[in-house]
Amino acid sequence: MLRRFGVNYAIFSIVLDILLTLVALVLATYLVRYIPTSLTNLRGPATIAPYTYLAVPIIWGITFLVLSVYDPKRIYKAIDELQIVAVATLSSALLFAGLLYLAQRDFSRWVFLLFLGLDLLFLASWRILARVLFRIGRMPAGERRVLIVGAGEVGQRVGQMIQEYRSMGLNLSGYLDEAPDNTDEDGAFVMHVLGPLEDVREVVQTGRIDDVVIALPQRDYPQINELVLALHDLPVHVRVVPDYFSLALYRASVDDFGGLPMINLRDPALNDVQRLVKRMFDLVLSSILLSIALLPMAIIVLLIRLDSKGPIIFRQQRVGENGRLFSMYKFRSMVVGAEKMQDTVNEVNEEGQVLFKKADDPRVTRVGRFLRHTSLDELPQLLNVWKGDMSLVGPRPELPWLVGQYEPWQHKRLAVPQGMTGWWQINGRADKPLHLHTEEDLYYVQNYSLWMDIYILLKTPWVVVRGKGAY
Repeated sequence: MLRRFGVNYAIFSIVLDILLTLVALVLATYLVRYIPTSLTNLRGPATIAPYTYLAVPIIWGITFLVLSVYDPKRIYKAIDELQIVAVATLSSALLFAGLLYLAQRDFSRWVFLLFLGLDLLFLASWRILARVLFRIGRMPAGERRVLIVGAGEVGQRVGQMIQEYRSMGLNLSGYLDEAPDNTDEDGAFVMHVLGPLEDVREVVQTGRIDDVVIALPQRDYPQINELVLALHDLPVHVRVVPDYFSLALYRASVDDFGGLPMINLRDPALNDVQRLVKRMFDLVLSSILLSIALLPMAIIVLLIRLDSKGPIIFRQQRVGENGRLFSMYKFRSMVVGAEKMQDTVNEVNEEGQVLFKKADDPRVTRVGRFLRHTSLDELPQLLNVWKGDMSLVGPRPELPWLVGQYEPWQHKRLAVPQGMTGWWQINGRADKPLHLHTEEDLYYVQNYSLWMDIYILLKTPWVVVRGKGAY
């Protein structure tokens, strides 16, 4: 019986990939007949040399194995599996094209393109179908019992991730810690504590555990050596998950240093390629948005002028990337001299934390209240983006006096370009005061990608329309 991520399943995958690739090759030679002759320049039926049917399985098989297409650790997520299959297929096709250039230059380009398209379709389709079958339970997954050592926040995150991948064969047996059993607010995730850390060997043996994940907070790291020694002679995989918050000041990555794997804590938040792509993305999109927003901005200028005396544009010093100060532009939404009245608005909560924004701020003008509720007062910041002071997406630029009150770990949010919108904005806005919820920005810094920026931009209009937390 095939079990997900088992050896037999890997062999089945290899054989099926090769068979489907050969089917795609044969089908391509048949389908090319339906393409007009004027396009293909074929003088007769497409022919393929006999050696091709031997070369293709060898090329595809070796390439897929070298690129670890069948490695369970790399294909837990569907998107990861489809990406690596696409890369392996394209790499195989390039090698095949090189072989054809040397041995059979008259090979039809149309046959090659049809073959490549069909192969990608077939290899991706059967994997999607297999995942659907696994998810609905018709094909059993090879079960791996997982024990998590540490029931803190890091351990609970690992547990939730394992619960999400139950269809892949991961089965969370429980936790080892001093904490009692509990459940989250919606009752979807139950944390079952099997005992204290000292019972790890007994629990692994009696529970037939396959994998032990050590997810202890930084203060308990001295116990890791004792745990590993207690399990060294048992047939169990031991993995360590670093304390997320202990590494929050850095963007940790695993590097090869003279053959030794080491954790690098000084990597930049954005590498050179990411920074270039992000800047180009900002320039193109901000230019488009500026051209679209010219008419609304002209109307807003007129409304502000009619509503109250004072400048149209409000310039305020903010803290940008790496602590650099810059002037951020906004449409004025408050009375002139509002900054001097800040002390009359500030409030201190029960924990001694400053709250400097509130819904009934008396300094806000009539037009300003509408602008702030709809976030239209932020439109001039497109100029900041165009100039390079800000990005379209990133942590919100903060006031210097508030940054001065940051704890050391909070400064990590300044490691990327500050933005007009960001992860914090689409997850609470003013209902979650920025300076009290910088962990939202740390999540963005640690997980940055262009696709994440696009997701945030697509979700921002919905948040603005709702107007929740905007004041």
